Amino acid sequence: MDAVELLISQHRTLEARMDLLCDATADADRAALLAEVGDHLTVHIASEEEIFYPAVHAARTEDILLESLEEHLSLKRLLADLMALAPAAPTFEPKFKVLKEQTEHHHKEEEEHLFPTVCKLIEASARTALGKQMLALQQRLQRQGAPRQAVANQTGEAAPLQ
Repeated sequence: MDAVELLISQHRTLEARMDLLCDATADADRAALLAEVGDHLTVHIASEEEIFYPAVHAARTEDILLESLEEHLSLKRLLADLMALAPAAPTFEPKFKVLKEQTEHHHKEEEEHLFPTVCKLIEASARTALGKQMLALQQRLQRQGAPRQAVANQTGEAAPLQ
């Protein structure tokens, strides 16, 4: 699958799961949905940082990528904070709403600024190869179990642009 198409599809899936969490009222449902959202967000970010961004960095997109990495850092910090909270905590819902808003903003920025540039600069066959690499990494992280748990150790600074 084309890497850009993969990422856009994952954006929509993640946003839909976040909407479900916003609507959930039972603490158990919120906890389960947060785990799912956390895992999805973590593997998505990892595949962008480890595979997609380094590949498109070579295509002269540095300014956009540096901003995206800082946004990832903010998302990781919010997710780490949420993972430490009980769903019944008074700050859970407001903090999750901020995570959701920042995630949606990040998706919009990528889709409006980064992805069109990538589609112009990188051939479809290369984007397909990137998509395969990204899916393989995401699947490996999911098989290792609870990828969201690693995010707490990734909140010190933005990932380097390789």
